[in-house]
Amino acid sequence: MRLRVVLSSAVVVVVAVATVAVPAVRDEVAKALHLRDDPADASPVTADGRLSGHANLRITAQAAPPLPALAPAPVNVQTNWFMSWALLDRQTGNMVGSPNYTTGTNTTESMIKAWISSDYLRTLGEKQPSQQRLAELTRMIRDSDDDAAQDIYRINGGNAVIKRAISMCGLTDSTIRPGWWSGTKVTARDAVRLGNCVADGRAAGPKWTGWILNEMRQVRGDVSEEPNGGHWGIVDGLPPDLAKDVSIKNGWTMLFADGQWHLNCLAIHEDWVLAVLTRYPSQQGKAYGAGICKQVTQQLVTTAPAPNK
Repeated sequence: MRLRVVLSSAVVVVVAVATVAVPAVRDEVAKALHLRDDPADASPVTADGRLSGHANLRITAQAAPPLPALAPAPVNVQTNWFMSWALLDRQTGNMVGSPNYTTGTNTTESMIKAWISSDYLRTLGEKQPSQQRLAELTRMIRDSDDDAAQDIYRINGGNAVIKRAISMCGLTDSTIRPGWWSGTKVTARDAVRLGNCVADGRAAGPKWTGWILNEMRQVRGDVSEEPNGGHWGIVDGLPPDLAKDVSIKNGWTMLFADGQWHLNCLAIHEDWVLAVLTRYPSQQGKAYGAGICKQVTQQLVTTAPAPNK
């Protein structure tokens, strides 16, 4: 009995191999199994033994799910005080923004630390910064350390640092406050231009741009942390798939001179740069401005078809 079973199995194997190997036999088997819609159709089995397309075995590729992105859209954020925003599409160069994005100005505060650190590394040329200096730059970006920013600003030329930002990044709406880096005034349009200057390598140069953008992705501390928590605003309004790849640098100060918060948000993605500027009475608190940045972002989020691979 066992021998008969073995012989029967062997016959089946031989027939199966012959079916694949001999086109005429292959076609007859295809007809018998109804693997064709029409006998005139081409064989469902290709010369190398693979199945070709036929009516009874159809696989339809599903479209990839849409990807989150930022795109121009109506933004309606209710505030009784100053607010301006601008969004740059880095792929096309197109920029959109609030009605005042080319005219309304605000002091940069710590947002400009992204430039100060980049400018320092670029001007080193071939020199390698010490580990202590790199640690100082890390504190400046991740923890928004003002003392670190003042030190780098001073040793790299003071006012000349900001003048280089204006000339190299094509800022047309900005003004310098001598001796006070955080007092530099920008429009939302110029804030986006500054962010794009960091993103495309003009600010830090090819050697250090990746390092700067990575440090900006490591900004830490929520809006409640004082004085240095800086991870909030635009990043809170983004879906996780976008937020994980975004480099940010926010700036904020409650100025006693005018009794107002000057709070700004800057975010850089490979496809876009977004900036939001706010100014409002001190009693509203830091979280109020962070919330405006978040709301603007949420209203610009859209979904785009996944790219063809």
